This record gives sequence, C-alpha cells and structure tokens, in this order.
Amino acid sequence: MPAADRLVILDRDGVINQDSDEYVKSLEEWIPYPAAIEAIARLSRAGWTVAVATNQSGIARGYYDVEMLEAIHDRLRELVREAGGEIAHIAHCPHGPDDGCGCRKPLPGLLEEVREALSMEDLSGSWMVGDSLRDLQAGEPLGCKPVLVRTGKGRRTEEKGEGLDGAMVFDDLAAFVDWLLARGDSDEQSRPARKTAR
Repeated sequence: MPAADRLVILDRDGVINQDSDEYVKSLEEWIPYPAAIEAIARLSRAGWTVAVATNQSGIARGYYDVEMLEAIHDRLRELVREAGGEIAHIAHCPHGPDDGCGCRKPLPGLLEEVREALSMEDLSGSWMVGDSLRDLQAGEPLGCKPVLVRTGKGRRTEEKGEGLDGAMVFDDLAAFVDWLLARGDSDEQSRPARKTAR
C-alpha cells in the first residue's frame, strides 16, 4: 500500500500532454510533453507512486470511445515505462457535465477510485497536480495538497486567481518534480505557502 505522502495524482490533458479545445480524440492528437514523461519516471524511480485522474467527457459527447482512450493510456504507460517509471493507476470519468455522475472533477470520485485501486485508507497528504481549478478542488475533500502547473489551461487559471489559496504554482510538471525531489523528506513546516517557479 503506498504511503499517502508519497503519492502524486496528476490530471492528464494540460499536465502530461498538450490540451486541445477540440478534445484529444486519437493517438495522433495525443502529444505528450517529453519533460512530463521524464518527470513521472523520475518520481517513480525515486520511490513515489504516480496516478492519473482525468475527465474525458469526449466519450459522452461521441468524439471518441473507451477503446481509443485505452489506446492512448497504453501509449502513456509505455512511454513512462521506457523512461524507467510506472503509473500505478489511471482513473477516468467518461461522463458529460450534465450526466449527474459522482466522478467528474471537481467532484472527488476519481480520486476515491485511485484510493480504492491502491488499497489506501485515505489520501491525506497526497499531491494533486492540475492545470484547472476543478483539478485542485477534487482533491480538497480528501486532504490532497494542491499544485497548479502553468501548462495547458494553467496560466488562465492562475490569472483568474480564484480558489488558489494554499496552492503551489509551477511552470510545468517537471519544475514541480524538481522541487519535490529536492526537498527530500523535509517536514511540512518547510513548505512555502505558495511557490512560484520561473
């Protein structure tokens, strides 16, 4: 069972790969950030557990199907393995915003799925990394520490400035991982209230 304080949960689009207002509908349209793949592998090699929690309403909208989503996620896992890392679990919400599900972020259902899949009692002290406010909000009820990255929709989210109290802000996933691995196992008091990486 992973320790909660050694778990990093990532949003997908805009954090691991380029986002698209037209949705990422195929393997050709799924363009990973090379630095993000390497960052995931570095976390894994350093003994951290990495999971992904991603809204995929394009399934409900009919833009692609679950099989295509799984092909993309297989490719993601393959790239991370090639870099020497591992993704412990990928949770996705296939529903649209009006479907009334419990898993679409900002609701915490996807993170509960991660917790159950990893046989963890709770997620308190885990890190939730995203490029939108709803990513960070999904982790709040479960005690996750919020991290905003400026890739994807992150800069727009930062400019709005809403709901980011206590969130740390980094240029990208690699910058966050640099900081996280450099701090080692230092205690919570060493954590700044908000870090801005340039």
